[in-house]
Amino acid sequence: MIRVGLLGTGRIGSLHAETIASHPDSSLHAVSDIDSDSATKLATQYGAIVKSAEDVISDQNVDAILIATSTDTHSDFIEKASFAGKPILCEKPVDLNLTRAKKCLENVSASNNPIMIGFNRRFDPNFAQLKKSLENNEIGKRELLTITSFDPAPPPISYVKTSGGLYRDMMIHDFDLSNFIMGELPITISAVGHSLVNPEIGAAGDVDTAVVTMIYSDGKIAVIKNSRRAAYGYDQRVEILGAEGLLQADNILESSVVKSTKVGVISAKPKYFFLERYMSAYKAEWDAFVKSINDNQPVPVTLEDGVAALAMAEAATQSQILGKSIQIEEVL
Repeated sequence: MIRVGLLGTGRIGSLHAETIASHPDSSLHAVSDIDSDSATKLATQYGAIVKSAEDVISDQNVDAILIATSTDTHSDFIEKASFAGKPILCEKPVDLNLTRAKKCLENVSASNNPIMIGFNRRFDPNFAQLKKSLENNEIGKRELLTITSFDPAPPPISYVKTSGGLYRDMMIHDFDLSNFIMGELPITISAVGHSLVNPEIGAAGDVDTAVVTMIYSDGKIAVIKNSRRAAYGYDQRVEILGAEGLLQADNILESSVVKSTKVGVISAKPKYFFLERYMSAYKAEWDAFVKSINDNQPVPVTLEDGVAALAMAEAATQSQILGKSIQIEEVL
């Protein structure tokens, strides 16, 4: 049984607490949060104890650390937990600052403990099946990847101001997913973005609508489309064209019932947001982490993967500002 120390008891931390507690090979031992009421409430719910973050990390009864705190603390906690010899699962991104993320990677490079970054979309059953089909060469050589990710509604402006921007906060999931599907990093990244949904987002220095085009060494292309608002719900689709066919992973709907009449055909909307859409992916992600520890195997999403996705977000940000393509080697 892996006894887990959870850092951060907010929305994502609470989701992870449920996943930890429901797994047959893990239990929630200790929690920490700057909001003591939140920490106490979650600890009471799962029979855990409340400690400071430092005490959770140093607790000899804690076998692994899950980091779900604010992004600006991730690198610090990764280093502290790594130096304490604890296996780590850290929510994305590694950091808001690429230089700091690279330094974190350098600082823990000599550690032997597993460090996994929480890019849960790799573990979505549909995306995983799409990847498996590609590896089985079912559509031949990969040529054109399209990832669509539209949120149902924009976040509060207070969140936008501290999020690091759409590319680091939202599209970073899609950068990692593209690396997972393509099996490599692109060589150039071009981005265009505007604030079309809420002018306050633009006033805060961010965009809410963006398209990124990525070119690979052999000429294949990937396109990522993001919007902070889709009136019909949480739109999450992946499509890849190969030399011998097409693979698509469509939205998961609120209901499978389809009504067909002379008026038309009506189906349900996509599941509302990421908690509903990706719950199975979060559970599969945690299961993969636990198995890596128990089987003494490498984690499936590494700290290097996290730094690579952040570098792509940095390249996209620079591309938008400068109005030109950015070579990934310039930032990574």
